[in-house]
Parts: sequence; structure tokens; C-alpha cells
Amino acid sequence: MTEAALLPLAVAIPLLGAALLAVAGRALPRIGCDILATTCAGAEVVCLALLWPHSQHLATAELGGWPAQLGIVLAADSIGAGLALLVAVLVLAVVVYSWRYFDEPTGEHAGAFPALILLFEAGMAGFALTGDLFNTFVFFELMGAAAYALTGYRIEDPRPLHGALTFGIVTSFAAYCSLLGIGLLYARTGELNLARLGARLASHHTDTLTVVAFALICTTLLVKAAAVPFHFWLPDAHAVAPTPVCMLMSGVMVELGVYGIARIYWTVLAGPGGIPHAAFRTTFTALGVLTALLGALMCWQQRHLKRLLAFSTVSHVGLFLVGIALLTPDGTTGTALYVAAHGLVKAALFALTGVLLDRYGSLDEHALYGRARELRLAGVLFTIGALALAGLPPFGTSLGKALAEDAAGQWQPWLPAVFVAASAVTGAAVLRAGLRVFFGIGPAPRSRPDHEETTGEGEEPEIRSPQRTLPPTMTMVPAVLLALAGVSGCLPTLAHALAHGATDFTDPARYAATVLGQPGTPPAAGTVPAAEWTGTAVLLGLLSTGLTIALATAAVRQRTPTLPAHHPLARTVRGLRRLHSGRLGDYLAWLTLGIAVLCAAIAAQS
Repeated sequence: MTEAALLPLAVAIPLLGAALLAVAGRALPRIGCDILATTCAGAEVVCLALLWPHSQHLATAELGGWPAQLGIVLAADSIGAGLALLVAVLVLAVVVYSWRYFDEPTGEHAGAFPALILLFEAGMAGFALTGDLFNTFVFFELMGAAAYALTGYRIEDPRPLHGALTFGIVTSFAAYCSLLGIGLLYARTGELNLARLGARLASHHTDTLTVVAFALICTTLLVKAAAVPFHFWLPDAHAVAPTPVCMLMSGVMVELGVYGIARIYWTVLAGPGGIPHAAFRTTFTALGVLTALLGALMCWQQRHLKRLLAFSTVSHVGLFLVGIALLTPDGTTGTALYVAAHGLVKAALFALTGVLLDRYGSLDEHALYGRARELRLAGVLFTIGALALAGLPPFGTSLGKALAEDAAGQWQPWLPAVFVAASAVTGAAVLRAGLRVFFGIGPAPRSRPDHEETTGEGEEPEIRSPQRTLPPTMTMVPAVLLALAGVSGCLPTLAHALAHGATDFTDPARYAATVLGQPGTPPAAGTVPAAEWTGTAVLLGLLSTGLTIALATAAVRQRTPTLPAHHPLARTVRGLRRLHSGRLGDYLAWLTLGIAVLCAAIAAQS
């Protein structure tokens, strides 16, 4: 099958599947809806797996037969197609995981959840594959609408509704900013196709309009990516969203925000008339470092397991931002592999928290102390996931992190320390929770009365019959995801394909020539990075893993936090907790401040 057929199918399959489920779900029994959803999700994986070889040299499809100058173009390189394939794999995993996760009645609501999941998939796949700026907005909003509905899926509980409302309002406000930025660029160039827009913008000088337009477009992408200070919605939404939804939001949705920033910058604003490389590199590296460190600090302080994993995602997003901010094929290669493996690992860890919620109706690390000893397989998988998150070789997280660290160290020698620290602290927080909950290691934890904490007590099981036997899919799916994360670090073919893709990704002239069908497409501008294991890569992975084990071991030996209430670090943590207030007005205020700072930082360097 040709790329011209596969690209539209990659968007059409989940859309058609969602429509079929919305209609057929009224008549089919639950097992029928599961079979239909699994078939559609599996077909999407096959479609994108077939597209992958075509994307090695940029696959394009002109929808409706209209040329790029007039119509909509879908374009897939190795990075975009690989991200869409990650979306498809995780959606298939979520659909299988959810076979018996919800006990929905047969009738009009039986197909609602899988239909929303497939709609979510259509938005994410379309975003990764589109070559049109306005359609990036359209697909992002389709993704967002499905995510709001999935977050508040349990309408009988006010907490998911509150989380979905906060999520929806914050991201909608950011979307209006993004639409305004798109309008500004369209007014200047008269183009929406990414390649043509970049070519037209090159004939202008960089000015305030360009800077403001880029900052506004980045707003919705940074909100979805949960970068500081745009991240406040994410822990609140993850704490109340159904576990399968958290698997997708942390596993791939936030990474799409990072991808969108890199894609729009390289294809539209990397040339003359855009944003200078130095301004982009400095601004987004600073943003990434702040996000990585704050996310790691807040992750360590959590005892609600979903919030703990959510802040871990925030921290890793910061590392991804640093990787793309380097503006080198090496940094892009490492970040692409890091994103893929992290998505698999994080989805597996959220799936295992779903097992705890299924069994015990709680996600509180302290209350669950030692109660999950009977779940031996889940405990082993959770421990492996924590070590993979820390960067244990040979997982893809370790290789991707090492490649990004090496690229970052060539620019600023201190940046690899940020990667090691963030991965070690977040991995240690997860490992600490696993050791306590699944193995009962150390004394029973006890909180200080002066500590303000969000516990995981009082949660409602997400299934209707907690006395049932644990469905095998709930442990099989995370086991397969962790195995894929391990394989991703051991397959030279995958790393080399991403390295070739990163070389093309960071070559806007080649992208424009291919999308616009110009004769004599220029050869790749740079050398292909050597994406392979080295002695330094293994040592850095072992270093972060060793720090993870040391931190987790020290933590489980303590019954209560050791820092006194008046200690500067303790006061800092309390202040950060208060900033995460759950108040919508506070979150919008931080979002507005973030836009202003982003505009000022880029403008001052342009």
C-alpha cells in the first residue's frame, strides 16, 4: 500500500472506529464493543507499522488531490510517524487493558469509553502527521475534547468533573492564544502550510509580531506538555482521571506538545525572519531545566501514587524540552528514543497503579504499606518500571537519556547533571513507593502533622466488583509494555532509523522541498548521529540507577520526614504545595504570567 493511502488511513481508521462504536454500542454487548475497539486499534497499529518504512525519506499525501499550495498535506518523517506509532501501540494496550476494567451495562453507554479512546487516538495521530498549521490546532482540539470527556468519565463523582473542568478551561484559554498566534502568522504570510509558511516568513525580518505569534502558538503546546508554569492542571487531572486515560495522557499526549514545539520551530521559524537559534536554545533550555527540577522535587514529596507519577512526567518533559532546545540531530535523536521508551514505561506504571486501585480502593503510599505483598508479579513489574524510569541499561530510556546527555554536555557541561538528578529522584520516588506498598520494606511510614499532603485515601475503585479475580490483562499489558521498553534500547535498527529521521527533522530546506514537490530535493545537510551504546552511556545509566536505589533505600528506612518544619527546604516545599492550590483562577494567572515571560525572554534575545 502506498504512502498516499496509508497517511489518510492513519487518521480515518480511529475516526471510523469511534463512529461505529458510538452507533453499534447501543446494540452490541460489552464483549462485542471490546472486540470492535480492539480490531480498530489493531488495524491502526498495522497501518502505521506499514507507514514507518515510507517515512524514512518523508512520506506525503495531498488530501483531495489538491496541491500543497491550495489544499491540506499530511507529511510523515521518522520522528512524526514514530510518535504516531507510539500512540497506536499505547491505545491498543489501553483498549486491551480495559476489556474488563469497567463494568458498564449493556446498552447505549457500552461503547462510550472505547469510542472516546479512538477519538482521542485520531486527534493524536492527526497532530503527529499533519503538515498544516491550522490543522495542528484542529487535531489538538479534537485530542483535547476527547481528553476532557475521558478525564470526567465518571460523572457520578464530583472530583473527576472538577478535574476535567479545570483541564478544559485552562487548555481552552491556551487554545485561544494559539489560534490568535496562527492568525498573526497567516495575516503576515497568507499561508498555513508549514513548509510554505516558513518560506514566506524568510522574506521578512524578525520583529515583535513574529515573537508574539510564536509565543502564543507555543502556549497551548506548553500547556499540553505540562511545562512549568503551565503544568498545574496535570497532577489534578491525573489524580481523578480513569487509569487507562492516565496511561495515554502521560504516555504520549504530553510528549506531543514537545513534538509540536520542535516541528513548528524547525519548519516555520528556524530560518531568516523567524526566531534566532540562540534565543530558542537559551529560552527553552532554561524552561526545561526549571521544569525538570521542580517536577522532580514535587514528585519526591507525593504519597498519592497517581500524583507522584504525574509529577514524574512533568520532570521528564523538562528533559525532553532540553533535548529539543539543543537544535542538533544528536539531541533530537536521543530525545525521540527517550520519549518512546518513557511513554511505554510510564503507561506500564500507571497500569499497575490501576491494579492497586482495583484491589484496595486506595492510592495512598502510606495506607497501602505492605498490603500488596500478595501481588508479587505486579510488585516485580513496578520495581522494574521504577528502575527503567531511572535509566537502567539496556532500557530505551537509558540509551535515549545517554544520547541526550551527551549532546547537552557538548553545549553546557553541567546539563548532564540535570538529566542524572531528575531521572534519579523521580525513579527513586517510584521505587520507594513500590518497596513500601508491594514488599512492606522498612518501618510503616508516618506523616508529620505539620506537613500539607494530598493522600490517596478515600478513592473509589474504578471497577464495580472489587471482589472479582484480577483480570490477567491488567498485569499482562504492563509486562508487555516494559518488555517493549527494554527491546527499544537493544534494537540498533530503531535507534539508527530515528537518527536518520532526526537529521531530516532538523533540515527545514529538505522538508520544504519534499512537501512542496520541488525538483532536485537537496541531500541531507548534516551527518547522521551515531545512535549506539558507549561505555559512557552505560556508566551514566548505572550512575542514575545507583542513585535511585540509594535514595529509595534511605527513604524507606525513615518513618517520618527528617527535615524540621523551619528548614529552608521544608519551607520551600510547603510554598510549592500551596502554589498547586487546585484553584482555577490561580492556574490561569500562572498561565498568563508564563506567556508574558516567554514573550519577554524571546524578544530580549531576538
